[in-house]
Amino acid sequence: MNLLRTKSINKQKGLSLIIVLILLSITMLLGISAVNISLMGERTARNDRDYQIAWQSAEAGLQDAELDIDISNKGTSSRLSNTSIFNPNDIINFPASGCIGQGNYKGICALEGSDAGPLWFTIDLTSESSPAVVFGSFTNRTFSSGEGGLKPRKSPRYIIEALIDTAPGLDASASQEKYLYRITSLGFGPRDDIHAVTQSIFRK
Repeated sequence: MNLLRTKSINKQKGLSLIIVLILLSITMLLGISAVNISLMGERTARNDRDYQIAWQSAEAGLQDAELDIDISNKGTSSRLSNTSIFNPNDIINFPASGCIGQGNYKGICALEGSDAGPLWFTIDLTSESSPAVVFGSFTNRTFSSGEGGLKPRKSPRYIIEALIDTAPGLDASASQEKYLYRITSLGFGPRDDIHAVTQSIFRK
């Protein structure tokens, strides 16, 4: 009888050890999952924050472009020394196709429809050799950017495309066409791989 009782106790101890090991394994898996979820949440929050910085940068680029176009800002824009560049009655200073990449006309792009598709969609605005205008180039405004801290890695940049104004009540004849401007602005986040693009239509 004593021998049978000893065998039974040994079996129970072995079963208890297996159960403890299973519970320990489950606890470890739950702990690892909790850590992974926490890290993913932190990474998502950081990406959202970086994108918001890029989006705010792109919005600042839109504002700079509007000041570049607006004749009332002549006192602070070197481009507006030539007031006929952004004339809502003609686009004589706009290229026949593509975008101008240098000089006083940098960032000015052809009338929509002159090329195969929207120019903003075909131009790599992230490239340093793109025809885009860097923030402040013509308005003399400053923008805080650079490495380190929670700020954009680079200043925003933009292009300006001409569009035919189709607002109700305007004369549709070619001789009376009016024009407005589509601004496409690219903003950067704290890292080079974080970008945001915003657009606006500006009518003078």
